[in-house]
Amino acid sequence: MTREVQVTFDAADPAAQAAFWAQVLGYRVQPPPPPFTTWEQALEAFGVPPERRGDASAVVDPQGRGPRVFFQRVPEGRTVKNRVHLDVRAAPGLRGAERMAALEVEARRLVGLGAVVLHRREPEPPLEAGHLVLADPEGNEFCLD
Repeated sequence: MTREVQVTFDAADPAAQAAFWAQVLGYRVQPPPPPFTTWEQALEAFGVPPERRGDASAVVDPQGRGPRVFFQRVPEGRTVKNRVHLDVRAAPGLRGAERMAALEVEARRLVGLGAVVLHRREPEPPLEAGHLVLADPEGNEFCLD
Protein backbone atom coordinates (compact mmCIF):
# COMPACT_ATOMS: atom_id res chain seq x y z
CA MET A 1 0.00 0.00 0.00
CA THR A 2 1.32 3.47 -0.87
CA ARG A 3 0.56 6.53 1.18
CA GLU A 4 0.39 10.22 0.46
CA VAL A 5 3.13 12.31 2.04
CA GLN A 6 2.92 15.85 3.35
CA VAL A 7 6.11 17.73 4.20
CA THR A 8 5.69 19.92 7.29
CA PHE A 9 7.86 22.88 8.30
CA ASP A 10 7.76 24.58 11.69
CA ALA A 11 7.82 28.32 11.06
CA ALA A 12 7.73 31.73 12.66
CA ASP A 13 5.80 33.15 9.68
CA PRO A 14 3.87 30.41 7.86
CA ALA A 15 2.49 32.71 5.15
CA ALA A 16 5.93 34.11 4.26
CA GLN A 17 7.44 30.62 4.19
CA ALA A 18 4.59 29.38 1.99
CA ALA A 19 5.11 32.27 -0.44
CA PHE A 20 8.86 31.56 -0.60
CA TRP A 21 8.51 27.80 -1.12
CA ALA A 22 5.76 28.23 -3.71
CA GLN A 23 8.32 30.16 -5.79
CA VAL A 24 11.09 27.62 -5.15
CA LEU A 25 8.99 24.60 -6.10
CA GLY A 26 6.73 26.06 -8.79
CA TYR A 27 3.78 25.39 -6.47
CA ARG A 28 0.93 27.69 -5.48
CA VAL A 29 -0.40 28.67 -2.11
CA GLN A 30 -3.29 26.31 -1.40
CA PRO A 31 -6.60 28.02 -2.11
CA PRO A 32 -9.43 27.95 0.42
CA PRO A 33 -12.01 25.18 0.15
CA PRO A 34 -15.19 25.87 -1.81
CA PRO A 35 -17.39 27.82 -1.53
CA PHE A 36 -14.97 30.33 0.00
CA THR A 37 -13.00 32.75 -2.18
CA THR A 38 -10.54 33.79 0.55
CA TRP A 39 -8.95 32.10 3.54
CA GLU A 40 -10.22 34.96 5.72
CA GLN A 41 -13.80 34.00 4.80
CA ALA A 42 -13.12 30.30 5.41
CA LEU A 43 -11.40 30.80 8.75
CA GLU A 44 -14.17 33.14 9.91
CA ALA A 45 -16.78 30.51 8.98
CA PHE A 46 -14.76 27.79 10.75
CA GLY A 47 -14.69 29.90 13.93
CA VAL A 48 -10.92 30.39 14.01
CA PRO A 49 -10.16 33.39 16.25
CA PRO A 50 -8.50 36.32 14.45
CA GLU A 51 -5.27 35.97 16.45
CA ARG A 52 -4.84 32.35 15.22
CA ARG A 53 -5.56 32.93 11.53
CA GLY A 54 -1.89 33.22 10.58
CA ASP A 55 -0.90 29.99 12.32
CA ALA A 56 -0.73 27.85 9.18
CA SER A 57 -0.35 27.92 5.43
CA ALA A 58 0.31 25.36 2.73
CA VAL A 59 1.50 25.11 -0.85
CA VAL A 60 0.39 22.54 -3.40
CA ASP A 61 1.61 21.27 -6.74
CA PRO A 62 -0.73 22.78 -9.35
CA GLN A 63 -0.45 19.55 -11.34
CA GLY A 64 -1.26 17.39 -8.31
CA ARG A 65 1.87 15.23 -8.52
CA GLY A 66 4.09 16.47 -5.69
CA PRO A 67 3.40 16.42 -1.97
CA ARG A 68 1.58 19.19 -0.15
CA VAL A 69 3.98 21.34 1.91
CA PHE A 70 2.49 22.60 5.17
CA PHE A 71 3.83 25.42 7.37
CA GLN A 72 2.79 25.66 11.01
CA ARG A 73 3.59 28.43 13.45
CA VAL A 74 5.72 27.42 16.42
CA PRO A 75 6.94 29.71 19.21
CA GLU A 76 10.60 28.66 19.15
CA GLY A 77 13.12 29.43 16.43
CA ARG A 78 15.34 26.95 14.65
CA THR A 79 18.33 26.15 16.87
CA VAL A 80 20.28 23.34 15.15
CA LYS A 81 20.96 22.02 11.68
CA ASN A 82 17.90 20.32 10.26
CA ARG A 83 18.27 16.55 10.03
CA VAL A 84 15.97 16.24 7.02
CA HIS A 85 16.13 18.58 4.07
CA LEU A 86 14.70 18.98 0.59
CA ASP A 87 16.80 18.49 -2.53
CA VAL A 88 15.37 20.77 -5.20
CA ARG A 89 16.21 19.26 -8.59
CA ALA A 90 17.25 22.40 -10.46
CA ALA A 91 19.64 20.86 -13.03
CA PRO A 92 18.45 17.33 -13.87
CA GLY A 93 20.55 15.62 -16.50
CA LEU A 94 23.33 18.22 -16.45
CA ARG A 95 26.92 17.45 -15.42
CA GLY A 96 30.10 19.30 -14.54
CA ALA A 97 30.44 23.01 -15.27
CA GLU A 98 27.14 23.17 -17.16
CA ARG A 99 25.33 21.78 -14.12
CA MET A 100 27.01 24.18 -11.70
CA ALA A 101 26.25 27.15 -13.96
CA ALA A 102 22.55 26.18 -14.03
CA LEU A 103 22.53 25.80 -10.24
CA GLU A 104 24.16 29.22 -9.81
CA VAL A 105 21.47 30.83 -12.00
CA GLU A 106 18.72 29.27 -9.89
CA ALA A 107 20.53 30.20 -6.66
CA ARG A 108 20.62 33.85 -7.73
CA ARG A 109 16.85 33.77 -8.32
CA LEU A 110 16.25 32.23 -4.90
CA VAL A 111 18.58 34.69 -3.17
CA GLY A 112 16.38 37.41 -4.67
CA LEU A 113 13.44 35.77 -2.88
CA GLY A 114 15.22 35.66 0.49
CA ALA A 115 17.40 32.52 0.41
CA VAL A 116 21.05 32.51 1.46
CA VAL A 117 23.75 30.42 -0.23
CA LEU A 118 25.63 28.52 2.48
CA HIS A 119 28.17 26.58 0.44
CA ARG A 120 29.03 25.06 -2.89
CA ARG A 121 30.05 21.42 -3.34
CA GLU A 122 32.14 21.06 -6.48
CA PRO A 123 31.61 18.13 -8.84
CA GLU A 124 33.90 15.22 -8.01
CA PRO A 125 34.61 12.20 -10.18
CA PRO A 126 33.15 9.76 -10.84
CA LEU A 127 29.69 11.35 -10.43
CA GLU A 128 30.48 14.93 -11.45
CA ALA A 129 27.29 16.07 -9.74
CA GLY A 130 28.03 19.06 -7.55
CA HIS A 131 25.36 20.92 -5.64
CA LEU A 132 24.66 24.11 -3.68
CA VAL A 133 23.42 24.27 -0.11
CA LEU A 134 21.08 27.16 0.65
CA ALA A 135 18.92 28.28 3.56
CA ASP A 136 15.37 29.56 3.26
CA PRO A 137 14.37 32.86 4.92
CA GLU A 138 13.99 31.13 8.32
CA GLY A 139 17.30 29.26 8.08
CA ASN A 140 16.09 25.81 6.97
CA GLU A 141 18.76 24.23 4.79
CA PHE A 142 18.01 22.76 1.38
CA CYS A 143 20.07 21.71 -1.62
CA LEU A 144 19.92 22.72 -5.24
CA ASP A 145 21.05 19.65 -7.11
